[in-house]
Amino acid sequence: MQSQTQASHMPVYNGMPARELGSEGWHKPWSGGNGGNCLEAMKLADGRIAVRQSTDPDGPALIYTPDEMNAFIQGAKAGAADFLLS
Repeated sequence: MQSQTQASHMPVYNGMPARELGSEGWHKPWSGGNGGNCLEAMKLADGRIAVRQSTDPDGPALIYTPDEMNAFIQGAKAGAADFLLS
């Protein structure tokens, strides 16, 4: 199901209010034992990925290309983001 923004062809841009992308289609792929404080992601109709903070669903959405998201995930798997945990 497409969100209202995607269906109405409104521009999707980095930092836009996440609520403008609608409430349908958000997933919590990185949810864990942290009391529900996690990232939520949505795949957009054009293939880009929107990310928002679950505790602030009306806050800004960061928009990434598939290549950017792939580089981040592959880098995290390889340990490139381990410095964020210490």
